[in-house]
Amino acid sequence: MSSSEDESMSEVDEQEEQEKKTKSEGSVLDYIMSLESVPSKLPPHLDLMRTRVFCNNDAPDHTETIQYSGAYAALGVDNSIRLDKFCRNFKVQVNRLTEDDIEFDMMGIDPALANAFRRILIAEVPTMAIERVYIANNTSVIQDEVLSHRLGLIPIKADPRLFEYPENAGNDKNEKNTIVFKLHVQCEKGHPRITVKSNELKWLPDGSELPAEDVKPNSGSKPRTFTSFSCSQDSLPEFSTNPIAPKNLDIILAKLGPGQEIELETHAVKGIGKTHAKWSPVATAWYRMLPEVVLLKEVKDELAEELKNKCPVGVFDIEDIEKGRRRATVANPRACTLCRECIRGGKEWEDRVSLRRVKDHFIFNVESTGSLPPEVLFTEAVKILEEKCERVITELS
Repeated sequence: MSSSEDESMSEVDEQEEQEKKTKSEGSVLDYIMSLESVPSKLPPHLDLMRTRVFCNNDAPDHTETIQYSGAYAALGVDNSIRLDKFCRNFKVQVNRLTEDDIEFDMMGIDPALANAFRRILIAEVPTMAIERVYIANNTSVIQDEVLSHRLGLIPIKADPRLFEYPENAGNDKNEKNTIVFKLHVQCEKGHPRITVKSNELKWLPDGSELPAEDVKPNSGSKPRTFTSFSCSQDSLPEFSTNPIAPKNLDIILAKLGPGQEIELETHAVKGIGKTHAKWSPVATAWYRMLPEVVLLKEVKDELAEELKNKCPVGVFDIEDIEKGRRRATVANPRACTLCRECIRGGKEWEDRVSLRRVKDHFIFNVESTGSLPPEVLFTEAVKILEEKCERVITELS
């Protein structure tokens, strides 16, 4: 047997020994944690501090998240983050889904991870937005710079996953990285003022129609335009049944008086919100921890009515009990806005009602600008975070 074969056999043996050692260590740990003398859970008061934020009358308490694996080692409780435990606890539940927004619950994650999704949604999910504006004529009262800025903020209903970044083609403006619109509106003399809206933007699937600035006049060949499309974009199956257009057609761009005119051409490219807010795919993306409202004591009769009237969002309700008496109940805790009205009025109300927030349960609200459906935005954010993790693992390995 050659020396190379000996080395490969020794590597296999070492790998098998390492796997056996890992399995034995895991089995030993599982055995120790299963012993009756080793507590598997924290005492109720410590577990409450670890998993809840207490919203007191003056300020919240226990807001920190305890991620240190040995935080409760003295009590024999393993606080380490384990993949199998994360997979068991992590859940996503969609509560509301419309064309423009989505509300879903994300359970079993750390606040840092929830905030990572929020930041990626705002700044790193790409969209298509107007980047270049070529103005041929503008006699309106709107300055060229202001008009260009307004055009850039118009959401474009086009799937950015079908396009490339312009720098990937060496800044060559082709059908794979550029969307061209034209706008030509004129108010005739003697007519009343007109309002120019985003519905006047007309998609040019064949590319630019304006001649490039460096083209000499009276040249014999066909004038070269600002784009170099090899085929029409509407010939592609992705756009044949779903033409590209602004998401909202009633956005006011300018108002023209008699004799005024606007003629221009716009080029939309792919980008991310980190570069400019016009590429941000969301109007808003925010989350809050799940509210938890607990009645520490029974609140009955007149106090129950007072408690119900204290809450401006209808968290509490009243139910009938024996002999015509009434009792307050928590009917809609998700509606709690933490106004703290229910615990104002003295320490007796703080002893009756406890306001809390669940640290690992987040209510997400995502409102799309229209370039992508809201449910697609979140899946794209997950993919981006996954790519970031893979990049870090690759660099560390």
